[in-house]
Amino acid sequence: MRHKKTNNKSRKNRSVGSEPAPKEPVGLRIIGGTLRGSKLQYIGDNRVRPMKDRTREALFNLIGPAVKGSYAVDLFSGTGALAIEAISRGAAEAAVIEIHLPTAALLRQNIASLNLLDKCPIHKTDAFFWVKNIARHPAEGPPKNIPWLVFCSPPYNFYTDRQSEMLEMLDAIFREAPENSIFALEYDKHFDTEILPFPLSSLKIREYFPAILAVFNK
Repeated sequence: MRHKKTNNKSRKNRSVGSEPAPKEPVGLRIIGGTLRGSKLQYIGDNRVRPMKDRTREALFNLIGPAVKGSYAVDLFSGTGALAIEAISRGAAEAAVIEIHLPTAALLRQNIASLNLLDKCPIHKTDAFFWVKNIARHPAEGPPKNIPWLVFCSPPYNFYTDRQSEMLEMLDAIFREAPENSIFALEYDKHFDTEILPFPLSSLKIREYFPAILAVFNK
């Protein structure tokens, strides 16, 4: 009986976070920094795959103190957990990009509940379009006088089904980002960072099944 209960609990835990499976409504929390312990709302919509708390903590451990003073860019923001975590740990500001309107509404609720609307402008648009736009009109994008911290945590299938678009987007934002910017990607076993069309400096890769994290510098 004990073994059976452990398995059931494990299945329940795997339904939350990075797993691409139906998810129950849960409360996420900020792991570190000035907002540590703050709760974020997540309604369990399967379009959103919030990064597990332990995976997010590992990601910020890989990024380290470079988060302080950076400008965070959360390309597929969902709940806003990555951008808010960055602000909590010392990022100056964060741009959050989310195209799904119900998710964007919840995202705004999370940001507003922590009084961060002035630090986290919300862009209700497609991440691919947003990157193309700042490449064409740099003045409309993040400031160029501080390093960016770019989070790319899309649905895993984007890396395969929309691979050319993903590579084009990542290449464009890599070129636009100031020197010393940091990129943090979450993907699964079906993607290989070796196909990225730019050099990867100080590459760090860690696996937290099914998620794989890659952090590198410009």
